[in-house]
Formats: sequence, C-alpha cells, structure tokens
Amino acid sequence: MHVVTLLKANMFDVEIDGKPASIAEALPDWNPHDRFGLVIDDALGGIGATHLLQIAITSFYDVKPSRRTELTVYPEIYAFHIGKGYGAHAPYDFWPARREVITSRDHREVLDAINDRGITRLAVPDRQPQEVVHRPKEVDAALDRIVSAFVYSPSGRVSDPDLVISGNDRRTEYNPNSALRPRYYRQPAGFGFDGSQAGQEVDPSYQEWLRKREHDLTSEERAFVERRREALRQDGLVTETYRRAGVREALMRLASAGLD
Repeated sequence: MHVVTLLKANMFDVEIDGKPASIAEALPDWNPHDRFGLVIDDALGGIGATHLLQIAITSFYDVKPSRRTELTVYPEIYAFHIGKGYGAHAPYDFWPARREVITSRDHREVLDAINDRGITRLAVPDRQPQEVVHRPKEVDAALDRIVSAFVYSPSGRVSDPDLVISGNDRRTEYNPNSALRPRYYRQPAGFGFDGSQAGQEVDPSYQEWLRKREHDLTSEERAFVERRREALRQDGLVTETYRRAGVREALMRLASAGLD
C-alpha cells in the first residue's frame, strides 16, 4: 500500500494532442467507483504503461481523500495476463494477488474477466485490431460501463500518440524498478503478519507471490526489459506515450493480445 504515500498528482506532466493538459483531462470524470484494468501480453509488459497506471492510482486516492488518511484500501487496479503470467506487477500495488488475473488466450475469456471486475478504464497493448465475436451481451456490457480506453506499448512508446505522460519526480520510477528487481524483505524472528501493517511488502503471501512469478520470464527477458526502460530515462525520469481509443477498438485488440 506504499503508493498511498509514494505518488502524488503533481509528480506527472500530461500533454494531449501536443498541448499541456491535466490528469483530469486524460481521465475525464473520474469517480470513486472507477476501476483501472491493464491487459498484459509481454514480459513485464505493464511497465510500458507505468505512468498511465500511476495517474489512475493518484486519481483513485484524490477523488476520495479519506482513502489516504482514514481508510486502508488498495487502489482498484487489475492486471490481466493473457495466456500465462508475464511477471509480477504487484509492486505497483496490484494486491491482493487476485488483482493479477491470468486468463487463457481466448479473447472471450479476457473480456469476461474484464467485465467480471467491473473495469471502467482500460489499457490494452498495441496489437492489430481484429473483427471477432464475443459472447452474447458481453460487448454491450463493456460499452455501457467502460468510460475510456487507451493503447500502450510494452516499450513505453507508441506510434502516432495523442497522450504523453512524463514523470517529473524520480519517485515515479520506484514501482517499475521494484517490478524489474523485486524487493524481498526478511522478517525479524518472532514477527507475525496480522494484516494491520501499513504495506504488503512484509506480508509472507506477497513475498511468496513475487517468488512464484519470478519464473514467468527468463533472466534474459528481465534484462532486456530493464535495458529498454533504462534507455527511456533522462536524469532518472521517463516520458511515455499512448493513444486514446474507442472502447470498441480496444476490445478488437484483445483478439491479437498474446499472439506475438
């Protein structure tokens, strides 16, 4: 639950269509019941959507300030791994582990999972759209509920972007660094976790989840993603680009996710 204190809205600069903009313009009409969903189909691919995810997290807390002070709640964010796990994204506070959903490659099951979690803001990888048939009424359910959708690249940069999000504080790179190099904590002798601690980092089940997901990718894949992220950094900061998309387009891209 470290993101409660780690991330603030003023750590990010936003541009839309080449002009300075606000987080509220990137995520219009955000409300206390919004849920962010991130579809992942590449090794630690969600790192490419780091800043979009993080402004969604700040919006989750800012729309209801008591979530930062009186309550102890994780942000309503969900990762959907297509076909298999692609490495733990729990360091972004996709926690408990049920927030990282591993689906089959069947686009119908992916949409089922998205609808089951009530996702209202959706980010999908930049894959070729395909005309597909989903289960009856599942598309209508998604169209009725999802407010905005985005296309991202695991590399952090898409072609022809219309949304640019930059970190202006080095703390915005804490989460991707933690995903690339998981932080393991050894508990002192006699220490017991009862759920009352401030963060999941000392929770044995969290440590177990990180170790379980370590085998989702090879050391070579992890090193490649780390080099790719480092190549984007200037003075420790990263600028990412996205394309805003219609919900129908985003759903069409689900059919190609995980096929490369």
